[in-house]
Amino acid sequence: MVQTLSSLHPNPGWDASADEMSASPIQLTTGKHCILELYGCSSAKLNDEPFLRATITAAAKRAGATLLNLITHRFDPQGVTGLALLAESHISIHTWPEFGYAAVDVFTCGDHTMPERACTVLVQELESDHHKLTSLERQTPLPSAPGVRLPSLPFRASF
Repeated sequence: MVQTLSSLHPNPGWDASADEMSASPIQLTTGKHCILELYGCSSAKLNDEPFLRATITAAAKRAGATLLNLITHRFDPQGVTGLALLAESHISIHTWPEFGYAAVDVFTCGDHTMPERACTVLVQELESDHHKLTSLERQTPLPSAPGVRLPSLPFRASF
């Protein structure tokens, strides 16, 4: 079976005619991306790799996501990075215990997931005294020009 560009994505807008594209410029939401800044967190919890693994797992479950894999690394002298691979996308966390700070990214696709719920778990479990949550809707691209969109040639650097 030969795969065409249109078979690689459910609705990339690449196989519609110019008339169809101009008549329906609606983008489809493919997922929600939450960027979470946590301040004033428990330094001990931010540096506790097993605790963070359990918390990330609980956050994924609370969001209604399917955890496929979880990898974490504790740095010396402090700090932990974690990445949860979800069937629906990912959760990542990077901690700075010396500042009581964590940077979190939660991206999920599909109608059944709620990434804000994962964020709530992380805020509560890391005992953040204040946080900033930014949510973005990820959408399929609109065509940039009428007609069929072809892939560009691979980039080749000349050194």
